[in-house]
Amino acid sequence: MLQHRSQIEVRYAETDMMGVVYHGSYLPWLEVARTALLAAEGLPYRDLEARGFFLPVIEVNLRYLRPARYADTVSVHAVIREKPALRLRIDYELFRGEEKLATGHTVHVFIDKAGRPVRPPAEFASLIDERFA
Repeated sequence: MLQHRSQIEVRYAETDMMGVVYHGSYLPWLEVARTALLAAEGLPYRDLEARGFFLPVIEVNLRYLRPARYADTVSVHAVIREKPALRLRIDYELFRGEEKLATGHTVHVFIDKAGRPVRPPAEFASLIDERFA
């Protein structure tokens, strides 16, 4: 299993007039957590792109449990629970302190510069084999 926690400070621009975070604002937070998870494991997304690999989101799911508000600090816990092959699923839990605000997941597929599905790069496959042995 691979996991990482990222901290997000809710900006005013991410809220509506009531100070509640707009539902679409959560998606960039998932991206922050996802890229931080890969970087923490020694696989910065920038390096993957430089080598011609991309990980587009092909599915996203979010369940909103409690509202986040302006100036909250939100902890985004990103986890890869299952050994990925061609698809990579990342699960997320978002918290304000101990209070769970949302849960969800994204599914990604490795593609090349032409947009064709490909196997993950060797470094990624090796890391996954180590972590899921």
